[in-house]
Amino acid sequence: MKRIAAFMLLVALSVALSIPASAQRVSPEENARQSRAAAKKQQKFLKKANKKQRKAMKKSEKAQRKADKKATKKANRRRK
Repeated sequence: MKRIAAFMLLVALSVALSIPASAQRVSPEENARQSRAAAKKQQKFLKKANKKQRKAMKKSEKAQRKADKKATKKANRRRK
């Protein structure tokens, strides 16, 4: 009984694994669509990364201006 069940399972698996091999072929149109989707995803990622970089630069510049202002204020106090 176990031998028959194991044999049937083996047959079922071999049939199941042979079917998707032919279904995995990608047509040129599907390949182009996937390529466009990947390019769009890459552009979105780059845009997001650039935005993050701009925000960090802006924050850094603001901190630098604040530090310069503080240093100038401190230097002016010493003169008096």
